[in-house]
Amino acid sequence: MDLDDVLQSVGPHLRSLRVERGATLAQLSKSTGISVSTLSRLESGRRKPTLELLLLLARAHQVQLDELIDVPMTGDPRVHMRPFKRNGQTFIPLSRRPGGVQAFKQIYPPHWPGYEPEQQVHEGYEWLYVLAGRLRLLLGKHDVILKPGEVAEFDTRTPHAFINPDPEPAEVLALFGPQGERMHIRARPAAK
Repeated sequence: MDLDDVLQSVGPHLRSLRVERGATLAQLSKSTGISVSTLSRLESGRRKPTLELLLLLARAHQVQLDELIDVPMTGDPRVHMRPFKRNGQTFIPLSRRPGGVQAFKQIYPPHWPGYEPEQQVHEGYEWLYVLAGRLRLLLGKHDVILKPGEVAEFDTRTPHAFINPDPEPAEVLALFGPQGERMHIRARPAAK
């Protein structure tokens, strides 16, 4: 990827960050001091970003500077975990393989979401392992509390919802795969 391609990818990424956070150009302008027209031109790719502008935007979005720039991979085999928030939860990607099984550490804040959610369905298959706290799983007619060390797996076409019923965060290791691709965990008995 050459320099022009990297710079061109910044605009759409800035727009998606702003939209994901539910901010308007006017709100972002107020928090950064960057004019609305400059922000609009940055997002549309009609203006190349400067380091000064990117630093202000990274601070406003509360992300690392390199998260604003789609830099080419360096060949480093380590997974660089870049947490992101969605619907109040924190997701930490643990894999970066496109398609196939995706691994995440999910952190549900205390008493999340604060109401009895409607169960949702979507394509896929999910496997959960509770690391800390407790997670309430509504799965069709089932209503279960998962404690640390407990596992659940299910087809996500089954209506489901999650709740953290406790005053502490719940931490979960989650594997999610395309429909029909079940997660199989195999362990050998401990040697005696």
